[in-house]
This record gives sequence, C-alpha cells and structure tokens, in this order.
Amino acid sequence: MSHLQTSAFPFAFFEGKIVPIAKAHVNIQTNALQYGTGVFGGVRGYYNKKGKFISLFRLEDHMTRFLNSLKILGESIEYSKEDLIDITIKLLKKNAPETDTYVRPFAYAGSLSLTPNLERDNPFYFAQYMIPLGDYLPTDKGVTTCVSSWRRISDNAIPSRAKITGGYINSALAKKEANSNGFDEAIFLNEAGHVAEGSAMNLFIVRDGVLITPSKSEDILEGITRRSIMQFATDLGIPVEERTVDRSELYIADEAFFCGTGAQVAWIKEVDHRKVGSGKRGNIAGTIQDLFFRVVRGEEEKYEKWCTKIKINS
Repeated sequence: MSHLQTSAFPFAFFEGKIVPIAKAHVNIQTNALQYGTGVFGGVRGYYNKKGKFISLFRLEDHMTRFLNSLKILGESIEYSKEDLIDITIKLLKKNAPETDTYVRPFAYAGSLSLTPNLERDNPFYFAQYMIPLGDYLPTDKGVTTCVSSWRRISDNAIPSRAKITGGYINSALAKKEANSNGFDEAIFLNEAGHVAEGSAMNLFIVRDGVLITPSKSEDILEGITRRSIMQFATDLGIPVEERTVDRSELYIADEAFFCGTGAQVAWIKEVDHRKVGSGKRGNIAGTIQDLFFRVVRGEEEKYEKWCTKIKINS
C-alpha cells in the first residue's frame, strides 16, 4: 500500500473543534492505542473540477453505520448523526480540497486506563481527519487474489458488522500474506469455510448472468457500497442473490469484483492462479463499475439523493 497518499489535509476535528492536524494528537497511553478500543468510518468525496464541488457518497448512511458500530460496543459519543454530518461538511469546507478525498471519522476510548475495558470510566471521544485518496486497489487492470489461510473473524468474537479498530489486525494479516505471495489482495473464508469478503472490502461473483454476494450472516461487514451495487443491479434488471458462496465457486465464476468505500469497484482477474472468466473485465462488472463512478461523482440524476455536494471555495 506504499503507493497511497496518506498525508492529511491541514485541518482535523479534535477535542470538540477544528484544529491544525499537527495538534490532533493523543497520549501514548491512550486506551484505544493499546487495545484497539475504537470504531471508525470512511467516506469518499469525489472532486468535480468543472463544478468546483466535492460529492460525498452516502454520507448519512456512513454516519448511521458509524454510530451503529458504537452501539454494538455499548458505547456512545456526544454527537448525533446530524452533528457528525455538520462537522464533516464544515471540516471539508475548511480544508477545501481540490482532489478526490477520503474522510475518516474515528471514535476511541480516550482514558489512560491500563485495562481493555468498555466501562464508564473509559469514555469514547470523537475525532475526524481527511486525506487525498485515489485508487486503493487498481480499478482498471484487474486484481490478483488468493484465498487466505487466515479466517475471517466471527461475529461472536469481534463483531464483523462493526468497524472496530482492533478487529483490523485480521485484515492486516490476510493482506500481508497475500502481498508476500505476490498477490494484490486476499479473500477470506469464515469459520464455516464459506467465502466472506476481501481483506477490507466486500465481494461479488457472477455466474450465468446472476450477481451473487455472500449474505450478511457470513461474517461480513454490511457494506454501503455493497448495498448500492445491489440496488444498481436491481435497477438494471440483473438478477441478484445473497447466499452462501463456496470456495470452489470462485474458481468457476464468470466474473468477480471487490467493492467498498476504499476499493470502489475493482474487478478481479485471478483467484489462486486461476483466471476468472476470460481474465478481462466482464460485462456485468464493467456495467456496474462505469455506473458507480458516474453516480459517486454526482453525474446520475437518478441517484443524486446519495450524493452530498459541497461547494469548494479555493
């Protein structure tokens, strides 16, 4: 991932106000740093050079999931969904980016307590920063993948439908294994041996013209991009199935692709050294990918309600 730009924009939201990013620091003893007791989100903003605006994709849905992650932990912060949306818009205007942007809301256990607890004496605080971000995975040339030897965390171990910071060591191990073996990305199986998702993105396959994705009970993150793609397919008249997917189905799929806020829509050309379909971008993946990029950039009137357009004054 060394190709990713991770230098933050000048301002962040920290301890209740917008501050220079250099002042948005926590103590090394902070509980969340020691134990992964935090939750996060990720929102993509797409810059429209002609219109001088940023299109934030499904901002409200992202903040709903962010707060739901806290709810799963039995925690809360002082801000409502409406507050978080307002903070995001104000921070975006303050930074005034003229490029595609990634927004990272983050809530963390902020005490200096030396124990992995979620008790009242370990309250959660909210912070948010922004970075410029292009492609997380290649979206044009096809992704090479392997089935990881690491299993996807079970919802009864670390809730998989919440974006819990500590749980992403699972993703890091799978990603490291894939990269060390020459692949771009990993595919997780869950403890039952069924296909779950990528290291940090949801997965679709296509068989006989049907778009198929593992169900929400397969220890996957309930992806917002995943949900959007299922709506696209329905609107396009493409049959969709949410069901159990076996490993061997990956090898005989006609098409496959990852999706997510970071991954966007990235088609897969190879699984475990086996070519997926023709090894080229398939018709269904291509149609959905092209529509996705038009939608997130605010160019499809039908889906404009999913885009929060913020004028940038440079």
